[in-house]
Amino acid sequence: METALLEPSKWETFQSAWELFQDPILCALIAGCVLGFLSVYVVLRRMVFVSAAVTNTAGLGVALAFFAEIHLGVHVDPLVGAVVLSVAATLLLMVEPARLRLSRESLLGCAFAFAGGAAILVGDRIAQESHDIQGILFGTAVLVTPDQLQAVAVAGAVLMVLHLWWFRGIAFVSFDRIGATVQGLPVRLLDTVLMVSIGIMVGVCARALGALPVFAFSTLSAIAALVLDLRLPWTFFTATVLGGIAGAGGYLFAYFYDFPVGGSQTVLSGVLVLLMMLVRLVRLPFLRKA
Repeated sequence: METALLEPSKWETFQSAWELFQDPILCALIAGCVLGFLSVYVVLRRMVFVSAAVTNTAGLGVALAFFAEIHLGVHVDPLVGAVVLSVAATLLLMVEPARLRLSRESLLGCAFAFAGGAAILVGDRIAQESHDIQGILFGTAVLVTPDQLQAVAVAGAVLMVLHLWWFRGIAFVSFDRIGATVQGLPVRLLDTVLMVSIGIMVGVCARALGALPVFAFSTLSAIAALVLDLRLPWTFFTATVLGGIAGAGGYLFAYFYDFPVGGSQTVLSGVLVLLMMLVRLVRLPFLRKA
């Protein structure tokens, strides 16, 4: 009985080990916010499956980096592998598929299936790192190294500054391509900046958190925000906040209720969509009166 009384609660354990948890929570918060912001472009430009294919490709990049070091003796940082392959995938998916006699859906399906299958095959040949591979694909990793946090923070800060600086141009090109061309905006450059930004952020975040929660942040955050039918700047802001809540909140939920981290972050992203749908239903009578 005395032992039970003296046993620290989970909250007390969490507080005492805060130094251990602060890096993964901060990393999930930053990743959720930045990917939540970018998710508005992903959803409104109907690129949800682009995000799925790129996250799978990032997982393949990490697996190939491990494979190269173990079997070929060539050191490749897994972070570099994830970023290089995810950026390459985004650039490949920008190619006009009609030139290859393919539809865009066909190209996306090929990229998604090939990258996911190849990551599993490569992972099967690197048993030493099988836990890391599983963590990358499904987001089961609990800890985040300082290098991974630094990479996510630096990439997130640089991309957010760039996107807030060029917000009007990128948004104009994304939602009114013909009008942007008529106005003389560098459409192709702005498109490339957006796609490369998604590739870089997905790559660094998938290495730290796993492909599954990264896909959820980069799609479900915008879906939840768009349900509210807000003005565009507020939609970006809401998606950013909801992404951060899903990242940090999902980690805390996983810790206190003993669930896998990536699954918790993904499910919380889905729950936020449902909550926003309820908010919309409550607001609907007031919107009609207005």
